[in-house]
Amino acid sequence: MNFMRWRVFYFLLSLLVLVPGLYSLARWGLRPSIDFRGGSVLTVKVANNVKDQELMRLVQQVTGEEPEIIDIKGSRQREIRMAPISLAKKEKIMQVLRTKLGQVEETHFASLGPALGRELLIKTITGLILATLGILLYISLRFREKSFGVCAVLAMLHDSLVLLGVFSLLGHFYQVEVSSLFVTALLTVLSFSVHDTVVVYDRIRELRHRHPELDFLTLADVAVTQTLTRSLNNSTTIILVLLALFLLGGPTIHWFSFALLVGMISGTYSSIFTAVPLLVVWKTWRKRPAGGK
Repeated sequence: MNFMRWRVFYFLLSLLVLVPGLYSLARWGLRPSIDFRGGSVLTVKVANNVKDQELMRLVQQVTGEEPEIIDIKGSRQREIRMAPISLAKKEKIMQVLRTKLGQVEETHFASLGPALGRELLIKTITGLILATLGILLYISLRFREKSFGVCAVLAMLHDSLVLLGVFSLLGHFYQVEVSSLFVTALLTVLSFSVHDTVVVYDRIRELRHRHPELDFLTLADVAVTQTLTRSLNNSTTIILVLLALFLLGGPTIHWFSFALLVGMISGTYSSIFTAVPLLVVWKTWRKRPAGGK
């Protein structure tokens, strides 16, 4: 099959997915969780008839600041998000809530200072940069051509931007936050994307040795044809598991599994329809005679 004949269509499809996310990132950015911005999160279980406004008013009496209340769907739990507080103040909040609202159960409490949040952000960015440089170096050395490494990293960047764009839109319209679990999902997606790309690139290298008389476009088509079924079968099994986690998992891993799901779908697509077409364009451009004739 002539997959690479449609490479312009693949690039346009990628742009169609990327542009809304890039616009959202530029205008609204991401919605960081407590992991990055610092603060305290107190999760409590209250009666169904307790209103968020009442909960907010009682907490504000203790802290002096208006907290953010998030209703965890499917349960009677509410997340109370506020500036960093001490354990003593947390206990005072719980005492006030139990006095005014009756039976209130604390299910989770976490507090992180702004300095630790900034440190985590710096480590996240550093980790992504080091991972990208390591992948670029490894693939370039393994295939002995920098074109393979650069195109693999560009495909990886494609998957990163898709995932970041999706969560930027979710953060703006549905108040979905990115946390340290999101970073874990992002790094996992990058490794999966590169792994699948290396499989296709390895087949191209193998075919070049066996059939040196074939042009690169034909080699790429044959390599994609031979690895497509394997890639789809492998990805489908992972996607089905992630879909089950997303639909049936608890609220703690809900958006983590969704990030993995989006990333796996994007990674499967980019490994074949972004990484390989980019390599074909690179090789075609390099073989053009001087002056473009």
